[in-house]
Amino acid sequence: MVAALIEAVLLWIAAGVSLGFEIAAQAPETRLFSIIALTAVAMGFRNATIRQLKIPDLTTTVLTLTLTGLAADSSLAGGTNPNWSRRIGSVVAIFLGAALGAVLVMRSGLTLPLILAGVLVLAGTIACTLHPASVEPVD
Repeated sequence: MVAALIEAVLLWIAAGVSLGFEIAAQAPETRLFSIIALTAVAMGFRNATIRQLKIPDLTTTVLTLTLTGLAADSSLAGGTNPNWSRRIGSVVAIFLGAALGAVLVMRSGLTLPLILAGVLVLAGTIACTLHPASVEPVD
C-alpha cells in the first residue's frame, strides 16, 4: 500500500509540474524532463505495488511478458493455456487505459490524466487489498 501511495503522490507531483506545459511545443523543456523522471519513478513503484498485491499475470510495465506468456502457453505452442482469460483481460485493460489516456491528453493536456492516474492507482490498490482473495497465498 505504501508503494501505491508513493506512486500516486509522484503522479500528482507530475500533474503539478505539467501545469503550463505546452504539449505541442514540448516546452518548457525542464518541465518535460521533470514529468518524464517523475512518471518513470512512479512506474517503478507500480511494479512494487503489483508485487505486494501478489497478482499473477498482471505485469503492467512489462506487457510483452504477458503477451509472451499467452503465446508460449497457448495450445498452438503445445501448452495448456493457463490463466489465459486473466492474461487477455490484463492486456485489454492496459490497451483501454492507454486509449482513454490518449483521448484525455489530446483533449485536456497532461494534468487531468496524471491526477486521474494517481486516483486510480490508489482506488485500485485499495480495492485489491480489500478483496477476500488478497489474503490467500499465491502459488
